[in-house]
Amino acid sequence: MNTVAATTAAGVSTPGAPSAAVTAASSMPAAAPAKRPPPARVAATPVPLLQQPKVQRIVLPLVVAIVLLGTWQALVTGLKLPPYLVPSPVLMMETLFTDWAPLGLALLVTMKITVLSFVVAVVIGVLISFLFVQSRIIETALFPYAVLLQVTPIVAIAPLIIIWVKEPTASLVVCAALVALFPIISNTTLGLRSVDPDLQSYFKMNRASRSQVLLRLRIPSALPYFFGGLRISSGLALIGAVVAEFVAGTGGTGTGLAYQILMAGYQLNIPRMFAALLLISLAGVFLFVLMAWLTKVCLGSWHASELSN
Repeated sequence: MNTVAATTAAGVSTPGAPSAAVTAASSMPAAAPAKRPPPARVAATPVPLLQQPKVQRIVLPLVVAIVLLGTWQALVTGLKLPPYLVPSPVLMMETLFTDWAPLGLALLVTMKITVLSFVVAVVIGVLISFLFVQSRIIETALFPYAVLLQVTPIVAIAPLIIIWVKEPTASLVVCAALVALFPIISNTTLGLRSVDPDLQSYFKMNRASRSQVLLRLRIPSALPYFFGGLRISSGLALIGAVVAEFVAGTGGTGTGLAYQILMAGYQLNIPRMFAALLLISLAGVFLFVLMAWLTKVCLGSWHASELSN
């Protein structure tokens, strides 16, 4: 018995009893797992300035413009073309700064007619589109007349409008609004009709009223189409304003750029004519850029057509 006791005391475990090493190991706290080092951050490669899309949208058109103007200037100088045939870009810019007083006032008059006609076209076009989308019968009965307004040359009906509407500015606004009206009607009507069928069924299942479907479903779905119509209609409003001024042929201080072009042609002042044409072109570009910016502001945070850009 003393031998067994001595053996047990010496650390030899008896069968069925846990050893002292196992007991000590089980009583020790588990070692914490080794922490992995954080993955090394890969430095983003900077995109060259000229490869950025925003920079390319500005630089590339400017490069094309510089090439075209340089070619124009070289041809006029090399061929020694007289100014009454084709003025050089340098002479055109000099004339623009020299005759800025009459040209600037004419630009304001043309832009006033353009903006007024554009607003009238947008308001009337949206109201007609709302009317079309409420009933297929109304759209079928009236849409051909909207097409008729689009295909009828404004030059043919402008004299009648000028005769019927006695006030000159109002008659010019009516003529320009007729030119800019159809894109608003067509695009907005198409957008109001382009509704997700599942969402339409969901609104119908919840017994939404016609006004709720229009305000909460059709109008948000139609916004991209509507803004596309604005881009087209703004340029057409400018074209309609200039054409109406040509047909009216009114003179005096409150005249637009079309009258300046007519008078420059009568006087063979071709540099002034080109300067007026340049102002019309710049006004059209400004209107398009303004509509594109408005589209970005209204759709940039949620629509796929703007998020992809």
